[in-house]
Amino acid sequence: MKLTLEQVRHVAHLARLALTPEEEVRAASKLSAILDAVDTLRELDTTDVPPTSHAVLVEALLREDVVKPGLPPEVALANAPAKADTSFVVPKVIE
Repeated sequence: MKLTLEQVRHVAHLARLALTPEEEVRAASKLSAILDAVDTLRELDTTDVPPTSHAVLVEALLREDVVKPGLPPEVALANAPAKADTSFVVPKVIE
């Protein structure tokens, strides 16, 4: 699908992009190639293909959720510029 420069300008306007004439021509070429690739994908028959989140089956690479002790407050607050009891003191930011 060949995009016109007017269509590229419209998309650039929607994206709040200021393109030079050379960038418009280059964008038209690249966006047209992307749309051609999408058209090629539309021609594929995917009726028997189950939806997946990955091209290959992968297992979750997450660690097991195990409760571990946290830092003691005195260690966590050791380098705090300001603290009150077991909490960080931060400046008020609401006006």
